[in-house]
Amino acid sequence: MTLENVMSKNTFVVLGDTKSPEKYAYKIKNSLLKAGYNVYCVPKEIARLDDINDEIEVLDLVINPIQGIKFLKETNKKIGAVVIQPGAESDEIKRYLEEKNTPYIEACVLVGLRLYPKK
Repeated sequence: MTLENVMSKNTFVVLGDTKSPEKYAYKIKNSLLKAGYNVYCVPKEIARLDDINDEIEVLDLVINPIQGIKFLKETNKKIGAVVIQPGAESDEIKRYLEEKNTPYIEACVLVGLRLYPKK
């Protein structure tokens, strides 16, 4: 899994504070929307991952790792891939994703938007 692969997907879920303009989750959400991606936001706009009625192609973790692992463990939805933003990583999250055979990368979606613009 590479950042280029991730940016070729269409549906992203941003897991973090997407309501506060000073937060990276907010910036990522708005940048993805401006670039033409389908974006869902948890937990500030949609309470749980299971409440999303679409396929989760990419889950972008922009949240404290303690909360991130909680949301991952609560969902029954299949997640295509996970991007772990700087500061959202933990060994527990990586182990959990490996156990679930969910591909992941540690990267920044904002960088991905710059390097690999949507076609």
